[in-house]
Formats: sequence, structure tokens, C-alpha cells
Amino acid sequence: MLRHFLHATAVLCALVVSPLPVSAQGDLPALIQALGDAKGYGELEKAVDALAATGDSAAVPALTALGDGNLYTAKADGTVVIAAESGGNLALTDPLTGESLGTEPSAAYERIRVNNRLRRAIRAAIGALTLMSPKPETRFAAAEAVYKSRDAGALEVLEDALARETVPRVRATMELARAAIQLSGAADDAIKLAALDIVTERGGRESLALLGQVSANASPAVAEAAQAAVKKIQANLRWWSVLQNAIYGISLGSVLLLAAIGLAITFGVMGVINMAHGEMVMIGAYTTYVVQEVIRTSFPYLFDVSVLIALPLAFLVAGAIGIAIERGIIRFLYGRPLETLLATWGLSLVLQQAVRSIFGPTNREVGNPSWMSGAFDIGQISLTYGRLWIIVFALIVFTALMLMLRRTPLGLQMRAVTQNRRMAASMGIRTPWVDAMTFGLGSGVAGLAGVALSQIDNVSPNLGQGYIIDSFMIVIFGGVGNLWGTLVGAFTLGVVNKFLEPYAGAVLGKILVLVFIILFIQIKPRGLFALKGRAVEQ
Repeated sequence: MLRHFLHATAVLCALVVSPLPVSAQGDLPALIQALGDAKGYGELEKAVDALAATGDSAAVPALTALGDGNLYTAKADGTVVIAAESGGNLALTDPLTGESLGTEPSAAYERIRVNNRLRRAIRAAIGALTLMSPKPETRFAAAEAVYKSRDAGALEVLEDALARETVPRVRATMELARAAIQLSGAADDAIKLAALDIVTERGGRESLALLGQVSANASPAVAEAAQAAVKKIQANLRWWSVLQNAIYGISLGSVLLLAAIGLAITFGVMGVINMAHGEMVMIGAYTTYVVQEVIRTSFPYLFDVSVLIALPLAFLVAGAIGIAIERGIIRFLYGRPLETLLATWGLSLVLQQAVRSIFGPTNREVGNPSWMSGAFDIGQISLTYGRLWIIVFALIVFTALMLMLRRTPLGLQMRAVTQNRRMAASMGIRTPWVDAMTFGLGSGVAGLAGVALSQIDNVSPNLGQGYIIDSFMIVIFGGVGNLWGTLVGAFTLGVVNKFLEPYAGAVLGKILVLVFIILFIQIKPRGLFALKGRAVEQ
């Protein structure tokens, strides 16, 4: 008797601590095999529902492979396997254990095909099966999947998951998923009204779509409450749209700031209209490409820091080319603005053709490191990490230049030459040397801009041409030679462009901005922040 009691106790303990339902442990292989034995989409959907009903998360890999088109059956005996194409053959994996089953010819296996309705059922099933995961991130993603699918079959599992959930963020998402299912089903009005409050608090366009369906298929009381919720969400989305345009405008402004800040230095100090400034940006982008190619082939483990390695190299390469241009061409054309403009425009064509000859005319791929990839949500808007880092980088470059101009001898000499070149020369400042260093500095900063732009734009010989006109507009609008004016001008034009685009379009928006700047210059010819000095004021 004691032996039988101990045996029964052990079995009971095993059942209690088992992470899977008892029936699922024995039925799961047969249920997965049913995916391959199904005749038509209807039977296949029933097999998916049966797997979801087990509550066994071990079925998730097979369902995921089915949704991705990677679940196959053997033509010989109908065995179900996960397969991935590998050199004309299939690399096989057991759908339950994940063990490798070797490689077989593709002709020996047939893919299990699904349609859009089945994909929705698969997503709902995966969401239900992963609601019990020990990882909060997995449970959160599962609750989001159930919310989007609104599958009533997941409600029971969702209720069980809610009873166990302790993480506030995950619990809130599960409650939202339950509310969505209740609104889509045949629940009482009291339950639907409570669910409406939860969905309204979530907001967003998905909630609007859900509430639109509720308004069409509900009692008058629920329909009226749903319409009021729709108006509230729409008003909230309008405010989020304004904030989104502002953030996107700041993001565009940071790109324009990087492209224009180097031009503000050369144009402000030297008075040179450098039409080849965009090509310095292009050279910085191609320097990034070369650095990444070397890292890919020789040091792949350094890829995540490739952008950081490219920054000083792009500054040095573009800066050295800028000094060579100033010493070889520009210094012979001071005081002759038309000839300088034509010479630098011709130089820009030469540099573009040189890059085409070396790298080819097609776009080159520059990858994003992991810390610049992906996006994050702020309320109802999404911002990429790449854009965020470019905003931060633009402000760092601006701050570094301001400190250099105010705290270093070169900065002091540059400001002196800007305000009164003749007086600076009479005080012993070597203005030709300052000119060369200034042109090199402006070109180097343009190279830094190229590194940043390579992360969000195509790297091609025409990369800089898209920013040269905007750069000149920003410098003139903000005040020639004034970095604060460049900062304000870049962010102002970026935000204005983003607010005009939804109404006027990208091209007409730029035209309106150009007209505004022309009218503004008529009132303030020296820009927002005019430099002071005897030579400037004359």
C-alpha cells in the first residue's frame, strides 16, 4: 500500500510541475503530422486550431515555419519537417525537437501552402501558445498578436494568462487584447462598454479600425459610445501628427545642419561660393563605404564600430582634399566670385566623374551597425535609432565647432579674419594659412556629414547634389558665417518643410520655402544673425 501511495504521489507531482498539458504531451506529434495530412485549407485550419488548443508552446516552431512557408512534407511517407533551401537542396529540421535531419533534394519534399486567412489563424495560434512563456517580452509580443488578430479562440488562454500575469506592461496589453476580442464578439453591453474604455485609452489607428467595426454591429448604446471614442482618438491623433511632423522636421534639420555647417565656415570666413561642397559630403560617404568593405573582408567583428572608425578618416580625407583645392585653385581666385563659382562647379563635375570611374555609377551599400538599427515608439509615432543618433551627432559637431571657434587660437584667428581681413593681416595673422585651414575644416565637417548621410541615404556620385542648394539657403537665411544662425536656419527649414509636405507636396513645399527666403532677404539682407564688424558693415 505504501509503495502504491508513493507511486501515485510521484505521478501527481510530475503532472503538477509539468509545463505542458497532459494531453498535449502525447497528442502533439500527431497534431503536427495532421498539418501534413490535411486536405485543403479548411482541414489545415482545423489542425492549426487543434494545436493552439493544446496550450503547448513546443508547437510554436512548427506553426511559425508553416506561416513562413518553411513547413514541408516528404513525398514518400508524408513526414512533416521544417526545411530551408540550401544550395538547391533542403536543410531539414525536426519540427518538435529542433534537431537537424540532414540535407535532402528539394524534389523529394512538398511545401505545405497557406493562404491569408490561414496566416491570420496561425498568428493567433502562436500568440495564444506564447502567452504562457516565462519571458515577459515573449508574452508581450503574444498579447500584441492576439490584439491584432482578435481571435475569439484565444480568449480562454488569455484569461488564464491574465490571472498569472504580474508585469504591469504585459498585463495592460493582455487586457487590451481581451477588450478587442470582447468588442468583436457577442459580449453583453456592459462588458463592451468597459472594453471600449480600454481600447480608447490605447488609441492609434488600429483602435480606430476596431471601433469602426463596433459602430456598425452593436446596440445603439454601444454604437454611440464607440462613435464618441472614435472622435476622441481622432483628436488625439491630430496632436500626435503635429508632434510627429515636428520630430521629423528636427530630424531633417539635423541632416541639413550637418550638410550646411561646413559651408557656413568656408562661405562666412572666406566669402567663397564653393559649388563643390556637396562633393565633400559625397567623399565622406564613400570613405565610410571603403572602411566597411575593409572591415567586412578582414575584420568582420569590428562592423558595429565601423561608423566610429569612418568618422575621423572621413574628416581627414575630405579635409585634405579641401586644403588641396584651396591651395591649388581657390587662392588664385579670391576677389573674383564669378570665376570661383564656375571653377568650383567644374571641380564638382570632375570629382563626381572621378568617383564614377573608381567605384562605378551605381549606388553602394553602406550597412547600419546594430546600435543604429531598428526603431522605438513614442506614443503614436515611431522614430528610428539611426535618425536619433544623427540628431545627437549633429548637435555634438555643432558644439565642438563652437568650442573650437571660441577656445582655440585657430578659432580666434578665423573670427578675426571674418570680421576684418585687412586688420587681421596687419596684426600678424597669416590670412592665407587661415584660409587653407578654414577650407580644410569646412570640407572635413562636410565629410562627417557624408558619414551620417550614408546611414540614411543612397551612397552614389550624386549624393551631395541633393543638399548643396539647401545648404546655401540655410547659410544665407541664418546669417553668413554665424553658426548659431546655421543651427536655427537648419531646424527652421527642416520643420517648415515637414509641415508643408502633407499639404503642398515635397517639390512645391521646397518652392514655397525658397520664395519665403527670397522675401525674407529683402527685409534682412544679412540673415537672422548678422555678423558685426567694420568690414562686414561696410
